[in-house]
Amino acid sequence: MQDEIVLVYTTWPNAETAEQFAAEAVAERLCACANVGAAIRSVYHWEGAVERAVETPVLFKTTAARAEALRDLILTRHPYDTPAVVASRVTIDGSNPAFLDWICAETARPAAET
Repeated sequence: MQDEIVLVYTTWPNAETAEQFAAEAVAERLCACANVGAAIRSVYHWEGAVERAVETPVLFKTTAARAEALRDLILTRHPYDTPAVVASRVTIDGSNPAFLDWICAETARPAAET
């Protein structure tokens, strides 16, 4: 494995915006894969009130080398003022090395390559 693997979690206001962004991130090779989940219910404090919203979670599989660029693109394209963007490093122990190698290979390719 050439690089550390990172999982980046975020939520979007709906499935359409989540999937559109996920496709852009994969096409730009900022991640090898993005899992767009089913709608979730979020309860949170915002501007002094308890808010409730239905959101769509997305989990991106990327490398440490690409994680900051992915985060920056999320922050640029996301419709929320303060979107959730949380990155977690993956441990090799217990992971499938072949899958981790695939993530490295896919994010190392140029964006124009198919």
